[in-house]
Amino acid sequence: MVAAEADVLRALQGLEDSSSSVRLRAALAVGTAPDPRFIDKLIERCASESEFYVREMLTWALTRHSASMTVPELLKEVRSERAQARSQALHTLSKIGDRQAWPAMTRELLSDADDEVARSAWRAAVVLVPEGQEHGLAAVLSTQLGRGERETQLSLSRALIALGEMIVPTLRAAMTDPDPRVREHAIATERLLRDPDAGFEFAIEEAKRVVALGTTGQDG
Repeated sequence: MVAAEADVLRALQGLEDSSSSVRLRAALAVGTAPDPRFIDKLIERCASESEFYVREMLTWALTRHSASMTVPELLKEVRSERAQARSQALHTLSKIGDRQAWPAMTRELLSDADDEVARSAWRAAVVLVPEGQEHGLAAVLSTQLGRGERETQLSLSRALIALGEMIVPTLRAAMTDPDPRVREHAIATERLLRDPDAGFEFAIEEAKRVVALGTTGQDG
């Protein structure tokens, strides 16, 4: 049922309210009764919303609308100069899962200078990658090994592991990289692939010991 004009206006105003709880309820209401008139405002709010849980509800509300209407608008946001706009658009695209968004997963985006944007791009790429293009994606993702702090490294490891066993040759190649951080991250990622319950902290500390001993970790 199409929402009445007054209801639409009330919801749009709610998304701009100074209270995060009001914004949350408004996003829930919009997702519960989707209407194309909400899409632009939802995307606009994703770029500026300060509260994580409200952003998650905004993303959910967008997934409740037709992908044919939301995906083209989200792809515009992926090219935004605002890091949060890019990150949240990528996050939403990963939740929608429409592979028409795949061409937007460029090398530039997958190596975005902003860690949060890059992490969102990695997650989106492994969801959207077409069958047969996984090796190319793994090759691009491997260029980010050794990047950032633990949270960023764990996100990359998870993205690589989501591609499955085919990442092993790529990881093995990275284990010979001149940069010890790259070697450590590659070794830790393979450990997690083999033993998902090991935990990233344990895997990375083990990898550091392997690198310190001057081996690649490929034996055993």
